[in-house]
Amino acid sequence: MTASASVAAMEMADDGQQRIVLVTGPSGAGRSTAIHTLEDLGYEVIDNMPLSLLPRLIEGPPLTRPLALGLDVRNRDFGTDALIEVIDRLAARDDMSEQVLYLDCDEDVLVSRYSETRRRHPLAPNEAALTGIQRERELLAPIRARADILIDSTALTPHDLRAEVEGWFAPREGRTMGITVHSFSYKRGLPRGLDIVMDCRFLRNPHWDKLLRGKDGRDPAVDAHVAADPRFEAFFAQIAGLVGFLLPAFRAEGKSHLSIGFGCTGGQHRSVAVAERLAKTLAADGWPVSKRHRELERRAATGDVAGLVASRQESIA
Repeated sequence: MTASASVAAMEMADDGQQRIVLVTGPSGAGRSTAIHTLEDLGYEVIDNMPLSLLPRLIEGPPLTRPLALGLDVRNRDFGTDALIEVIDRLAARDDMSEQVLYLDCDEDVLVSRYSETRRRHPLAPNEAALTGIQRERELLAPIRARADILIDSTALTPHDLRAEVEGWFAPREGRTMGITVHSFSYKRGLPRGLDIVMDCRFLRNPHWDKLLRGKDGRDPAVDAHVAADPRFEAFFAQIAGLVGFLLPAFRAEGKSHLSIGFGCTGGQHRSVAVAERLAKTLAADGWPVSKRHRELERRAATGDVAGLVASRQESIA
């Protein structure tokens, strides 16, 4: 067993749970690079495993190492509903700790990567690569919405992507704590697994400005509107200060991942703006940060035009 494998095994044994990482995402977004990185970190890796065999695997005796499973549309019997069912089954078990790692990429870059390699897309072997890419993104949208960690590889080299995965999954001695910052609507309830929750509903609401109503919190005009609230500066300073104080303490305690949520009425303006600001602040301080805007992703997944525009703006930013 390698040194990385040994440390990974000890890390698993510390909390007594079998750790499983489900790695997925559109073809060409870097899933293979992520899988190979996890293997080098000491994970037991199984790539392209049929979903029908997963129940037998998880019901069997526990492994001595964390497990990473590579899943994509080329898997035999792959289906969105079947994969979500697997995620739900794993999440319900006390003896397992599951995470969904989703590798994403801008559509134009995926087309360019297919063009460079002259590969055919698995969902469009006799059509243009763009057709297959669009089909696959639509198919995987519900899985993307359930991801615990989302890495956008649009602007990343393979070396950069490897470093990003290592930042999230390297054994504790070589890893800083990973952070996911969420935005959400209170109307739809809290996202699962949040460690810290902040309510942004007291801030100025851009919804009442007709020029801002159709935009979201990543838009500079919306961000400026929210930040113009006389209470915003003190609110954000205290949040950033509290989180900055807590992160080293959580890391020293052995926590490997922290989820921070910001909620507002619709999950479109105020919570998104504050989540974006905190994510930028933490990233500037050297913490690995993933952002999840649940309501914007949900709108994109259901074909809402504004949601699709918002999603595309995020991938380009």
